[in-house]
Amino acid sequence: MSQRVAVIGAGPSGLTSIKSCLDEGLKPTCFESSDDIGGLWRFKETPEPGRSSIYRSLVVNTSKEMMCFSDFPMPADYPNYMLHSQLLQYFRLYAQHFDLLRHITFQTSVLTVRQRPDFSRSGQWEVVTENREGQEQRHVFDGVLVCSGHYTQPVSPLDQFPGQFKSFPGRCLHSWEYKDADAFRGKRVVVVGIGNSGGDIAVEISRAAEKTFLSTRKGAWVLARMSSSGLPLDMTAISRFTVLLTSMLPRALVNWAAERTLNHRYDHRLYGLQPTHRLLEQKPLINDDLPGRILQGAVVLKPDLRGFQGSGLLFQDGTTEGDIDAVVFCTGYNGTFSFLPPSLCSGPRGDLNLYRRVFPPALERPTLAIMGLFQTKGPIFPAVEMQARWVTRVIAGLTQLPPRKTMLSKIETETKRNMKSYLCPRQAALHVDYIPYLDSLAEQVGVRPNILGLLLREPSVGLRVLLGPCTPYQYRLRGPGKWDGARQAILTQWERVAQPFRTRLDPEPPRPLVLLSPLLITLSVGAVMLAVVLSQCKLTLCLQDLLQDSTHLLDWLSALL
Repeated sequence: MSQRVAVIGAGPSGLTSIKSCLDEGLKPTCFESSDDIGGLWRFKETPEPGRSSIYRSLVVNTSKEMMCFSDFPMPADYPNYMLHSQLLQYFRLYAQHFDLLRHITFQTSVLTVRQRPDFSRSGQWEVVTENREGQEQRHVFDGVLVCSGHYTQPVSPLDQFPGQFKSFPGRCLHSWEYKDADAFRGKRVVVVGIGNSGGDIAVEISRAAEKTFLSTRKGAWVLARMSSSGLPLDMTAISRFTVLLTSMLPRALVNWAAERTLNHRYDHRLYGLQPTHRLLEQKPLINDDLPGRILQGAVVLKPDLRGFQGSGLLFQDGTTEGDIDAVVFCTGYNGTFSFLPPSLCSGPRGDLNLYRRVFPPALERPTLAIMGLFQTKGPIFPAVEMQARWVTRVIAGLTQLPPRKTMLSKIETETKRNMKSYLCPRQAALHVDYIPYLDSLAEQVGVRPNILGLLLREPSVGLRVLLGPCTPYQYRLRGPGKWDGARQAILTQWERVAQPFRTRLDPEPPRPLVLLSPLLITLSVGAVMLAVVLSQCKLTLCLQDLLQDSTHLLDWLSALL
């Protein structure tokens, strides 16, 4: 009999978890508290307590080829960076294509998830749910995948200014409540926080408000979505070659070179953006318009907020801004998992302590997983999908976890390493390096790309996997869940990038989209191939393979030349 698995939440993590369950022969039942799929990415005019919320103009920060699920490319005519509504439509297409909706029970909340009395033997869970009529029901599942997200409880610093805040005549709100700039037309507004939401909201409000101030404690390095060549930044920056190159160079040198490049576009110190941290020590701000709004005087940078003074605000440098009509706090969220056993929240500040950011090591049986509870400098969805592929194989008994002692040691090692690299404790606790993290999970699933084999047998694909963007299709080339369309998806990925631009007849003959010059390929492949060969294979065996398979060697040399 198929093992029954509860999936909590029908956002992107929940959808790919349902599909992964089906791929491994498990029987999923998804509980979604609302009446629709999409989670965070479903816009609603009125925010709902306990649920994440987005603003009307939100545009995603990762491009379509990098953020899609690995066996379902986004439509070619989709823009490279899309509105939330287009992303939600993609999720609908995904759910329809793989027939996922019939496994979802809508308007049903999960109240508690508890281990059964015989958990040490069965690994089973009792899940209590409540439907829209208030009726409770108990279920027994062999596994539980928590896909409810961690952007649910807004964090506001107002409790730091209790007396002052009460005398402030203006409006105070969290970005969770913000929908558009209409209510701020002609107003004087302070936006507190320079994360991605803070940058977006400050820019948007500045187009309607009389004056917009952006208060930041630490500053930020600002990256545009578009690279210097006019292509999506993540498509040109996130690659295996980049990871290999940066891992071989001193971190200080990488910081210096990258910061110099950013300051070449505009001086962060001159613009008031200069952060107190190096580029690689904290997540950068993704924003295309903020520097221009600062240049026009529409957004004015201010230091951290110290307090309220009547209708004005006092900042840490002693300056004040009077007659403020509204303050928007873009100060983040806390995730809550109140339905889980309290014993699982054993990490710092009551956080979940998770092996590879997924499994609580305290459990005797690995039948509960937390999906998507991480941060990375890369697209989230492919990483969550890889988590789901790994987790479902563990629950199905096809992949084993190491002993508890080994998992705890791994968690401690990763935490210490991240604490050295990231100043923010929360970012340090949640951070994973994008490609190494996917590769580590893919290794467990058996789908990590065999780069040497690809270079020998399919050099046109191998070179793109090694030197091109690390698109999700790479993890469908082999092993469990192999997709026959993965190879073609890799070969045509840049065509889908170019497709949305083809809206005007070009009088000139079309030119191929060339991202890697022959000289760069020639110089880099030799060095990278040597590193890959030495690190992944025994040198003697590789030499034997090359000698025994001269046909593939000639193919590879032909592709290179």
